[in-house]
Amino acid sequence: MKYEAIVMGVSSGGMQAMKVMFPLFPKDFKIPIIIVQHIGVQSDGEWIKILNHNCNLHIKEADEKETIETGNIYIAPPNYHLLVEKDKTFSLTIGERVNFARPAIDILFETAAEAYEKKLIGVILTGSNYDGTKGMERIKEYGGLTIAQDPETAASSFMPAAAIAAMQPDHILSLENIVKLLLKIT
Repeated sequence: MKYEAIVMGVSSGGMQAMKVMFPLFPKDFKIPIIIVQHIGVQSDGEWIKILNHNCNLHIKEADEKETIETGNIYIAPPNYHLLVEKDKTFSLTIGERVNFARPAIDILFETAAEAYEKKLIGVILTGSNYDGTKGMERIKEYGGLTIAQDPETAASSFMPAAAIAAMQPDHILSLENIVKLLLKIT
């Protein structure tokens, strides 16, 4: 099976998790990665520049109606929900907060599941609430692959533990082993 996109959800402890994972992806990694990181409304994007410094792929904030392309890691902008449309472009909305968050992981995961169906990989990482659980369930319903960070290795175990409790992900792994699996299956 050929996967076409990876969605990741991350909250507290996320910067450190991304610093571990992103440098491990090679420059020729062919699948776009789309991320919701719970961030403050006033975020200036400086953290994206820091991540870009040690990453082989290009990291950028997603733009309205932007076509999703390989070789990129897309980040939801602050205070916007990031949606994936059926034509594999992004939409940004300022709808109600979901699980106290905007951007919300569930919204990204659910819309990406509808767009990519079984060709989607969903990854839930460190975080302090249960955002992403419903989205992981939706990815699984559509036949996509689901991965949760091992809660024992997470800076904040609540978010991956909530997903694991609600639905049995296909894999439960450390950050490094998540990347190894993604490289192997793609």
